[in-house]
Amino acid sequence: MVRAYFKSFAQSLRTTDMTDLRWMGADGFSVGRMRIELLSGLTVALALVPEAVAFAFVAGVHPLVGLYAAFMVGLITALIGGRPGMISGATGALAVVMVALVAQHGVEYLFATVILMGLLQMFAGVMQWGKFIRLVPHPVMLGFVNGLAIVIFLAQMGQFKVPGSMVDTGHGMSGGEWLSGTPLFLMLALVAATMAIIWVMPRVTKLVPAPLAGIGIVAVVVIFTGMDVPRVGDLASIQGGLPSFHNPFGTGEGLYGTALAPFNLETLYIIAPYAVILAAIGLIESLLTLNLVGDMTNSRGGASQECIAQGVANTVTGFFGGMGGCAMIGQSMINVKSGGRTRVAGIAAAVFLLLFIVVAAPLIELIPLAALVGVMFMVVIGTFAWNSLTILRKVPLIDAFVILLVTVVTVYEDLAVAVVVGVIVSALAYAWNNARRIHAKTYTTPEGAKVYQIQGPLFFGSAEGFSELFDVAGDPAVVIVDFEDSRVVDQSALQAIEAIAAKYEGAGKRIELRHLTRDCHALLTKAGHLMIDSDDDPDYQLAVDYRVRTGILGSH
Repeated sequence: MVRAYFKSFAQSLRTTDMTDLRWMGADGFSVGRMRIELLSGLTVALALVPEAVAFAFVAGVHPLVGLYAAFMVGLITALIGGRPGMISGATGALAVVMVALVAQHGVEYLFATVILMGLLQMFAGVMQWGKFIRLVPHPVMLGFVNGLAIVIFLAQMGQFKVPGSMVDTGHGMSGGEWLSGTPLFLMLALVAATMAIIWVMPRVTKLVPAPLAGIGIVAVVVIFTGMDVPRVGDLASIQGGLPSFHNPFGTGEGLYGTALAPFNLETLYIIAPYAVILAAIGLIESLLTLNLVGDMTNSRGGASQECIAQGVANTVTGFFGGMGGCAMIGQSMINVKSGGRTRVAGIAAAVFLLLFIVVAAPLIELIPLAALVGVMFMVVIGTFAWNSLTILRKVPLIDAFVILLVTVVTVYEDLAVAVVVGVIVSALAYAWNNARRIHAKTYTTPEGAKVYQIQGPLFFGSAEGFSELFDVAGDPAVVIVDFEDSRVVDQSALQAIEAIAAKYEGAGKRIELRHLTRDCHALLTKAGHLMIDSDDDPDYQLAVDYRVRTGILGSH
C-alpha cells in the first residue's frame, strides 16, 4: 500500500506542473540565441552587484553573504526552476525580516534559518501548494507590480547619498548625507544618460542588450575622464573567494566572528518563526514573479517546481554562507527586456557574478553607481502597470480599492502582507456580492404545496438572507425548497436549512428539498440531514423530494 502511494505521488509530480529543464528550451542551440542569453546574463550580473550588497547591509551582514546568496540561489533556480528566464537572488523583502534575527543572535542563526526556510519551501513544492497562487486576483497582481516598482525606485535613493555617510543602526542602514552641488549634478546627468542610451539603443541595433550598452558606455566615459562620482567600490569591496561548505550548527566561533548555532530545540524555537515568514514571503514573491514573467514571455511555468527549486537553493545556500533569496522582479525584468528567455541567461548571470567576486572585483568596483541606477529606473518604468492608472475609474470600485491597497501595503509593510490583505479583501468582496444574490421565486402546486425556487448560492454570507425568504406562519402544510438554481456550499448553509426546517416542524408543517446537485446531495447526506425514503437520484433525472432531519447541528 505504501509503495502504491509513493508510485501515485511520483506520477502526479511527473504529470503536473513540470517545466522543460533543457538549457536552451524547445528551440535548441543556435549561436545567435546563445549570444543573446550570455549578454543578458552579463547585464543581470552587473545589476546584481549593488543590489546584493545593499540588501546585505539591510540585513546587517557582510556584503559577501549577499553576493554568495545571489550566486547560489540564482544558479540553482536557473538550473531547475519553474520558469526559464526568471532571475533569483538576495532580495530586500527577505532582508528586512532577517535584520532583527541577525541583530539579536548573529549571522550563524541566519544561515540556520535559511536552511529551515528552504526545507519548508521544498515541502510546499512537494505538496503542490504553489497551485494556490492562481487564487490571487488580477487587481492584487496590479498592486503587486506597482508596489514593487515603487520599492525598487525608493531603494535607489540610497545611491544619491555621500558614500560612507549611512550608518548601521542594528536594523539596517539609515541616515546619511545627500549629495549636493556638482556631485549631485553629475550623478543625475549620468543616470539620465544611461536611461537615454537604453531607450535609443534598440532603435539603433539589437546586437547588444540596451541595459548592457548603457552600463558599458557610461562606465567607459567615467573611468577614462576620471569623474568623481560614487562607484560600486564605494559601497563595499566585493573581492572574495569561492563559496565553501560551512555548517552553521555546533559550538565555538563561526564565520565573521559570531558564535555557531547549537543544534537543539532552543535554536529551533528561535529560528522557526523567522523561517516560516521568510519561506512564505519568498514563495509569494517568486510565484507572482513567475506569473508576471510568463505573461511577458507568453510561456508556461511550473509553480510547484519553482517552490522546490527555491527550497533547494535556499537549503544549499544556508550551508555555503549565503543569506538566502527568492525571485527578483527587477532583475527578471532586465533579463526579459534584454532578450533572455532560457535557462542559459540565469546560469550565465550567476557564473558572471562569481567571476566578478573571485577575479574581476577591481574592475567591477570602478563602475559608476549612476549607470546601475539608470538601469533600475528603466526597470521601474517598465514594471509599473501604467494602464492601472487609467482603468481605476473603469473597473468596479472594490477592484480599484484593492489595487491601491496592495500597492500601499507593499511599500509600507511587505509583499507577503500586501498580497494576503489583497486576497482577503477581494474574497470578502466576492462573498458579499454573492450573498446579495440570494432570492426566491414562489408558486403553488396543484396539490397545494408551496415551492420556493432558490436563486443564488447558499453559504455563510447568504445564510441569513435565505432564512428571511420564508413565511413559516403563512405557508401551507407542505413546503418544497427547489435548489435547481442554487448550491449548498458550507456548514453555515446546512445550519440555515436545519434552522428553517425546525421552524416548519415546530409549526406542524413539512419541508422538502428538491433538485440537489451531486455535491450538494453529498454534503447534506454526510451531515445526516437527508431522509432518503424514495428512489435516490441527485442528477435531476427525477425530481426527488428529500425530507429534512433536524436536531443534528443544534441551534448555535
